[in-house]
Amino acid sequence: MKQAVLGIAALALSGCVVNISDSAPDGAEPVPPPPAPMVCNAAAAQSHVGRNASQSTGEAIVRDSGARSLRWGPPNAAWTMDYREDRVNVRYDAQMKIVEITCG
Repeated sequence: MKQAVLGIAALALSGCVVNISDSAPDGAEPVPPPPAPMVCNAAAAQSHVGRNASQSTGEAIVRDSGARSLRWGPPNAAWTMDYREDRVNVRYDAQMKIVEITCG
């Protein structure tokens, strides 16, 4: 029984091995670091509050905020609470005027 437990523990720990070497194996190209995430900056897009909600305004908000994606929020709509640092949220009223720009 003790050997079985030790065997299972050894298998579980074998997945924890990390290669901390900065050098690539002989002849192999080093792996580049992952790209930096696009992070939303709602402050940079606040000039769009009060404008009409449209495709071209949405594109400008994405560009100005540096976000990767856009989520429109129609009046009286519920949103999920998932947080994404690369998403800009744009709420508009019944007259299609933008009332709030946030990130998440």
